[in-house]
Amino acid sequence: MHPAGLAAAAGTPRLRKWPSKRRIPVSQPGMADPHQLFDDTSSAQSRGYGAQRAPGDLSYPAASATPQAAFLADPVSNMAMAYGSSLAAQGKELVDKNIDRFIPVTKLKYYFAVDTMYVGRKLGLLFFPYLHQDWEVQYQQDTPVAPRFDVNAPDLYIPAMAFITYVLVAGLALGTQDRFSPDLLGLQASSALAWLTLEVLAILLSLYLVTVNTDLTTIDLVAFLGYKYVGMIGGVLMGLLFGKIGYYLVLGWCCVSIFVFMIRTLRLKILAEAAAEGVPVREARNQLRMYLTMAVAAAQPLLMYWLTFHLVR
Repeated sequence: MHPAGLAAAAGTPRLRKWPSKRRIPVSQPGMADPHQLFDDTSSAQSRGYGAQRAPGDLSYPAASATPQAAFLADPVSNMAMAYGSSLAAQGKELVDKNIDRFIPVTKLKYYFAVDTMYVGRKLGLLFFPYLHQDWEVQYQQDTPVAPRFDVNAPDLYIPAMAFITYVLVAGLALGTQDRFSPDLLGLQASSALAWLTLEVLAILLSLYLVTVNTDLTTIDLVAFLGYKYVGMIGGVLMGLLFGKIGYYLVLGWCCVSIFVFMIRTLRLKILAEAAAEGVPVREARNQLRMYLTMAVAAAQPLLMYWLTFHLVR
């Protein structure tokens, strides 16, 4: 061997050859990894359901941006909505036709057909029935006229408002005596309603036993029996202002007034049939009708005192 070659071989270190690295191609977004067993669909979910489905793409199909719009655009849902609307309309029509069987809405409208003039005249009639002469109820084609046209017609506006006012005045009276409590006020209202219910039931039973054919309805009875709350309010208010003397004076006047009012009103309702048939006054059944009228009228002052005497100290 040549000496120069040996020197070069001895002085130069031998280079070690490393194995060459194979470049692994980076997978493109649309290409699948050949070593991956399953397709990755998480990217399709992260892009959202609004993305369009590409050919050959295994991601979820695209959906509309608003589910409500898709639901409304469905013809089946439109048909269901139309069917539901028709059912609701039919149900409303059925309720409107049959509601009078349970709640006489038409009759109740008649009893609330009042105005300010009627209310003022009716209150004057309740406090001063001695000055009134004509007690006949006016009719128009066999139908009684609305209360706002006839002061003798019964109404439910004044009894309803008087009952509510009576409860409020009772609460005021209890509060001035440091005896107010919600339970006691509720007891006061419920007891007044209970007595009114017992009155109506007792009168209906009496009319049935006496066999009185009258046009006096249950709502008429509630209206006539509810007028006593007006006198009760006046008695309690005067008792709060002037003590027991004012209470007894005003309540006594109102008791006599409601007694006269009930006698002159109910005798036309209960004794009208007997008068039309020409039945003698001393006939037994006619006398029972008179006693019934007197009993109903006499019960009003007693209840007025019973429901108010404990409110004035």
